[in-house]
Amino acid sequence: MFDFHVHTHHSFDASHPANELVEKAIQLGLTHICLTDHIDYDYDGKGSKFSFSYQQFFDEITRVRQMYGNQIHILAGVEFGMQPHIIQEYVDDADQWPFDYIIGSLHSVKKTDIYTGPYFKTRTQQQAYIDYFDDMLQVVKADAPFNALGHFDMIKRYGSFDSPLPLKDYQEMATTIFKTLIPQGKGIEVNTSGYRYDLGDAHPSVDILKLYRECGGEIVVLGSDSHTMSEIAYKLSDVLVSLHDLGYQYVSTFKNRQPEFHKIEKLL
Repeated sequence: MFDFHVHTHHSFDASHPANELVEKAIQLGLTHICLTDHIDYDYDGKGSKFSFSYQQFFDEITRVRQMYGNQIHILAGVEFGMQPHIIQEYVDDADQWPFDYIIGSLHSVKKTDIYTGPYFKTRTQQQAYIDYFDDMLQVVKADAPFNALGHFDMIKRYGSFDSPLPLKDYQEMATTIFKTLIPQGKGIEVNTSGYRYDLGDAHPSVDILKLYRECGGEIVVLGSDSHTMSEIAYKLSDVLVSLHDLGYQYVSTFKNRQPEFHKIEKLL
């Protein structure tokens, strides 16, 4: 099993050093772990950022590979907080540093933080979704430097609405995103944090995973989005069963920004 979305103490919202996380992954029987810390430029539209020292991160990766590299594959990743107006900054980072895997996530939309900012105060639920997927589409069309879209429908977590919008309300935009993304050789992650938010499903939901497959999508990467040791590999086995039931044959890992495919039947 693989977990390709794990945060270390280099992220502003996590605290565990890499060695503790790798040790936990080994205990859980994982064969691959990818450490993916946060970089969010201009997350509030005012120039603020969440970042960390790439040099210190890669130095730590080197140390844990020396300690545990014969027990588990340890990959160096990052989670870029994508927005259309700051793509070049991420291009520069991706060109300079040897990441194995890059998650492209949207944490801010129209230069507004969707976690704590006023994003939902000025929009209906429908408009909030439209703006979110519009920014995502712009990022994808620009061929931004990432390998898989992170937590595709994360927008449903927020806004204090009675229930998420059904896929039919934004299916055309989702389809356009997938049909642009897939020819670029990029994929999506299945992020189990949705279960921890009591949404009853992963990110993205089953209906979106069906749509992605109908559009020809094959690259699917498993990630817990863990910020603590207890969250590593959370419900990944359940997601693997769901993907198999939907007709997916493979899940992917990445090394040197290139996908490697693993047959689901051999992992069940």
